[in-house]
Formats: sequence, structure tokens, C-alpha cells
Amino acid sequence: MSQGKVFKISGPLVVASGMEDANMYDVVHVGKQGLIGEIIEMRGDRASVQVYEETAGIGPGVPVESTGAPLSVELGPGLIETMYDGIQRPLEEMVKAVGPNITRGIKVPALNREKVWEFEPCVKVGDYVEGGDIIGSVPETVLVDHKIMVPNGVKGTVEWIEKGEYHVDQTVCKVKLSAPYPLEHLEAGDIKELSLMQKWPVRRGRPYREKLTPEMPLITGQRVIDTMFPIAKGGVAAVPGPFGSGKTVVQHQLAKWADADIVVYIGCGERGNEMTDVLMEFPELTDPRSGEPLMKRTVLIANTSDMPVAAREASVYTGITIAEYFRDMGYSVALMADSTSRWAEALREMSGRLEEMPGEEGYPAYLASRLAQFYERAGRTISLGQEGRMGALSVIGAVSPPGGDISEPVSQATLRIVKVFWCLDSALAYARHFPAINWLQSYSLYVDKLERWYEDNVSKDFPKMRARTLALLQEEAELNEIVQLVGVDSLSFEDRMKLEVCKSIREDYLHQNAFHDIDTYTSMNKQYKLLKLILAYYDMGLDGIKRGAPFTKIMNLPEREDIGRFKYIEEKGIDAAFDDLMQQMRNEINELVAKEAEQDD
Repeated sequence: MSQGKVFKISGPLVVASGMEDANMYDVVHVGKQGLIGEIIEMRGDRASVQVYEETAGIGPGVPVESTGAPLSVELGPGLIETMYDGIQRPLEEMVKAVGPNITRGIKVPALNREKVWEFEPCVKVGDYVEGGDIIGSVPETVLVDHKIMVPNGVKGTVEWIEKGEYHVDQTVCKVKLSAPYPLEHLEAGDIKELSLMQKWPVRRGRPYREKLTPEMPLITGQRVIDTMFPIAKGGVAAVPGPFGSGKTVVQHQLAKWADADIVVYIGCGERGNEMTDVLMEFPELTDPRSGEPLMKRTVLIANTSDMPVAAREASVYTGITIAEYFRDMGYSVALMADSTSRWAEALREMSGRLEEMPGEEGYPAYLASRLAQFYERAGRTISLGQEGRMGALSVIGAVSPPGGDISEPVSQATLRIVKVFWCLDSALAYARHFPAINWLQSYSLYVDKLERWYEDNVSKDFPKMRARTLALLQEEAELNEIVQLVGVDSLSFEDRMKLEVCKSIREDYLHQNAFHDIDTYTSMNKQYKLLKLILAYYDMGLDGIKRGAPFTKIMNLPEREDIGRFKYIEEKGIDAAFDDLMQQMRNEINELVAKEAEQDD
């Protein structure tokens, strides 16, 4: 341990002298209240500490004590359903301890030490285990079976393990080490006691055996995402958008419907009322796959804009470390960070107080590398251990550019890292088109790698249909410019037919009602059938026009309304409705052609 005294203070930044024995990223306690801080810079015997609590009343001469350990999170049963602040203090426990106003210096364990968990071992005495191996499980919630893993670096033979009820910090297994364990100065032959929980430093990614190529999509049930701009399991996506464009609703939909076992939601520097809405709504949301509350597989981290700015920077690391822990169990995890812009603003403030050379718009020069370090922790991996489990961590980061200007540094640095860009458009939002993802500016670089999956699991022609749909929407944008100059009547029937089919694509396919019981989620089979109907209307309509059918009658086909209502049909009736609609369209257009031919005769 290293002890020093406050030399200088600037908001959340405290400079302490006499700290020559301390290390970078050590957690320190400041003053008699023991305010929690972290060393972020060392110059000689002076340590710059970012304090995660309000520093009012702290002055020169106040004692500063280093714990000698980095900022770490507690990982074990009790994470699910819990709401934490940025440094993993449970909000509900703090309310019980000190009331609704969080006082400084409060220390509450991240995992409940009083609660008893039922431990079921899956190894026996004499078995060899190593870091990453599962020694047993705890039924944490009805949806999550919490796997108890051997901490990284431990190797040896099980000396004792027993089924029973335990607190998180009680010994459930004893391992006779076959190799030294330097972390606790244990040698080969010593006994290492394992409990239900372990600790991990938040700024260091949890190790894995192998990172795999993303080959399957994270199905979200949102048509504009799954069809047009898919994200891979273990992939990274950015959702930039101005105020009111629907970032939070998009993230709610992803949290509710994405094909993930665990959801970690980080509210980083958002407005207090928005975060309150999240904290109030999430416990009321129902998991559609099980019928249980969504919180039964969710961890929430709340750090509002009025909380100390330094804790905002720590919250994203706290969240992604918890997500990596569940990934190592073999689960598919979806992490929502809302928003990384507020995190970048915290970096900028701390960088300014450290008197570092500012980069573009005052952000630190290392902004891009910090963002990259965060997003790089996503991926589909094989875990450590003898057997190795496949898990996936997908990261979706919201970006809140000032004024919706995505040319600012945070948006641009994020776009250089992520492979999926869902550009939210305020014009679409004001037109009540949700999700307000602009199909002309968004993109996904996973499309080529996911083609095989779509061909094998949806349809051979699905990737071609997607490419054709995007091409039609691009052509529509070009045609609209001509229409604004010379009017729609100057276009050929073929071009007018393009405008009509693109209207169907926009209004019937890309538009999706998050609050409709059926339309809120669309299976891949239904997405394929709906898109095929729209493109079939286009092809049959063009063919009918060439054979002499009147354009106005094809434009006003009654089946067009049926196509628009197709998204409200329940899953069990999709196939029959699809076949009926295709046949009706074919018959209707053939009748129009025949009638026109009779009139000509």
C-alpha cells in the first residue's frame, strides 16, 4: 500500500504527492470518507487520481491511500436483475442504506453477501481443472443457469467439492495446485479455495482461447436491420442519431428481441429522466421467448449526466467486463451502450484537467484508440478451459452527435471501428417512420460473410432480393430528384412502377410498429415472404404493363392493401396467406391484360 496527501485538486481530478510506491490504475481512497478513485497518471511521486464521487470539501493535505489493486468488478451469482452505478455499486442496496440521495463514501458490496445460492457441482474429487473450466452451476433466475468457472491461472486437482447452499464468498471447492498461482503467492502443492464469485480488473479484457470469424447474424426481428443491414453475432454496430430520432427505442427493441441469452444495458451519461424511463420500463418488459420478465436475463448499469463525470468513463468498462464473463460461460450476450458520446465527453473533461494536448474539438488524441479498445472486446470466441465453450458478445453503441452532425470526431472515430452503421434520420422520425434508419446512408460490412447463412437458413435467393431492394431504393432517390423538377407525369410507366414498389418497400416493409403485438417482431421466414410479395408485385406489374394492362389499374390493385396487411398476420398463417396472395395477384393481372385485349379487339 502507498499513502500520500492531496497536493492539488481540480474538480474530479486529485493530484496526490508521496505516492511513489503506487501503480497506474490502482484504486485509491481519498479523505476520511474514503472516496473511491483511480490513478490515471504517474509523474515521479505524484499520482493523478480521477475520483468517482463528488470531491467538494477535499483540500490539500487530505490523506490518500492506495489499495494496491486495480478497479475490479465482482463476478458471480446475483448480477442478473441488478441495477448498478458506474463502479458496480447496487443502486437498490444504496437506497436501503442511505435513502434516495446517494451519500459520498458509501461502500456496498456488488454481490449480496447474505443471499444463499443452491450450488450443483459438475466435477468430482480427483478431477483435473484449469482456468475457464466449469465446476458447477447455480440457478440464478428461471432463464439463466449461472456457471461457476475456475479463475484464470488456476490449475490443479479437485481436493474437495460439495453440493449445498452457499453465500457468494463461501468456499465451494478446493483445488490442489499443479503450478504456481502468482496472484496470491501460492506455489504448486498449495490449496486454492474457490468460491461462487471471482474478481476481474475492468480495463483488461477477459482472455479466451480463440476468436472466431462472424458467420451467423444476430437476429433482431427488425426488418430494416435483419434484411438490409444485419449485425453478426459477436459483431459491433453504431447507432448515431440526433435527439428524438429513436435511439433508445431501437436499443429497447434490440434488448427485447435480439437472439441473445443475456442483455447488458449501460446508460452512460444520459439524462436522468431518460435513464429513469429505462429503469422503470425494463422490469415491466416481458421476454417474448419465455414469457418471464426481461429483467430475468438483464444487467443494468446506470450513470446519469448529473453523476460524477469520472464514473461515466468507468461505467462502459464495468459493463463490458460483466458481459465478457457471461460470454465465457458460453452464452450469447448483447451489450447496449447508450451513449458513447457521453463517455467521450468524460474523457475530454479528464484530459483537459490533466493538461494534455487537445486533439480535434478538444477531445484527447487517444480518443480513437480508447474507442477501439472498447469495441475490440466484442467477438465470437472459444473460452479457456479443457473443453472450451463458444460464446458471443455483440456490442451496439449509440452515438449522440451534437445537432445530429456525424462529421464530429466521436462519430467518425466510431465509424472507422464498427462494421455496421444504422444512421438514424430526424426527417424520417418527424415523418413518423420508425425505426428511423436511413436506408441510403446506413451500411453493414458483415453482409458478404452472412450470405451463406441466409442461403442455408432462409432462402437461396434472399441475398439477391436484398441487393435488388437496396438498388431500387437508390434508384427511387434519383427519380425523386427528376420528379421535383418536371413532375411525375413525365416519367415512363416503368419508372413510375419503381416509385410505387419503393413506396411499398418503405411503408410496408421498412416501417415497423414497435408497439404492435404482432408487427413488433418479424421472423426471418415472414421477412422473406413479405419482401418476395412486394418484389413479385413489381415484376408481375411490369409484365402486365408490357402486355397491355393499364398502369393506373395495376397501381390500384386490391392486393396491394393485402400486402401492406401481411405484416400483421400471425406466424402460423404466413405460408397460406403468402400462397393465396401470389395467386390472387397473378390472376388479377392476367384478367386486366385479358380485358384490355378484348377492348382492343
